[in-house]
Amino acid sequence: MRKDEVRKAIEMEGPKYVPIFFFNRDQEQSDILQVDIQNHFGGAGEDISEWGFRWERTDGTMGQARKPVITDWEQLEDICPPDAERPGRFDKTEAVIGANKDRFITAGLGLSGFTVMSLIAGFERILEALYLERNKVERLAEIVFGFENRLICRAGGYAIHAVGFADDWGTQSSLIVSPELWREFFKPRYRRQFDLIHRLGMKVIFHSCGYIYQIIPDLIEIGVDILNLSQPNIFDLNQLGLDFGGRVCFMCPISYQTTSLFGSKEEIFQAAQKLIQHLGSFSGGLIGYIEDYQSIGMTEENYHYCIEAFRTLGRYG
Repeated sequence: MRKDEVRKAIEMEGPKYVPIFFFNRDQEQSDILQVDIQNHFGGAGEDISEWGFRWERTDGTMGQARKPVITDWEQLEDICPPDAERPGRFDKTEAVIGANKDRFITAGLGLSGFTVMSLIAGFERILEALYLERNKVERLAEIVFGFENRLICRAGGYAIHAVGFADDWGTQSSLIVSPELWREFFKPRYRRQFDLIHRLGMKVIFHSCGYIYQIIPDLIEIGVDILNLSQPNIFDLNQLGLDFGGRVCFMCPISYQTTSLFGSKEEIFQAAQKLIQHLGSFSGGLIGYIEDYQSIGMTEENYHYCIEAFRTLGRYG
């Protein structure tokens, strides 16, 4: 079954092939199905989060939040988290589980943690307050992480295999904050979440854009099972594999900043081969990631080349 091959890839137990996660298209081909249990794209235009921030779009991407939910810390106590017990929240999850007994099912939190905090209170305001008004950030973290933990507990009552986080921590070349600050403030909060997920019998999928090399050991230490690095082009894949291969299962696309958008078929296949060679040669350890990025220049041809590359090259034995 597909879900067994995903589990074997995660646990380095010799899957027959490199599993693939199709994110936003062709889910019938996907070994992993994600159902979001936190709604960041609601309403008629899918432009409002249940936290209250709204999206502004100029293209086919998810866009940018128009403005923070609060404009100063005096409004912090007015923040009311969404209702984790809302009727119907898990209806789609139940339907997907029932129709896909052979798939690996992920409960997606969508944007989570620090990212949600920054959309509520403002990115710069959060960074400043981490140094100047730590108690304010602690209170906001209690609200956001507390809501996520309630969702995780609910997810544990279904036949769900993993919980997915999307929390961006890197720029193109470094962490957004110092590693020391991240370890002091955020690492303990993630550890509690990941411990909860594991106690409930599920895996942890953690996505982050950007260069987060310095905290990968920490993420592995506190229990990330699948690390979704969206920009493999900014990492030294050989070193990444030497340092962390076999210690965590990576989930990576053919870079959708560079190769998958503008590369030839040969270059796409070469990129897939590098991912498999450096990250997936540990009796597993790699899941391919496919996303249709026509909104930023990916051609239909290159989209299919990415699928073909993982399908053709991602075979074991």
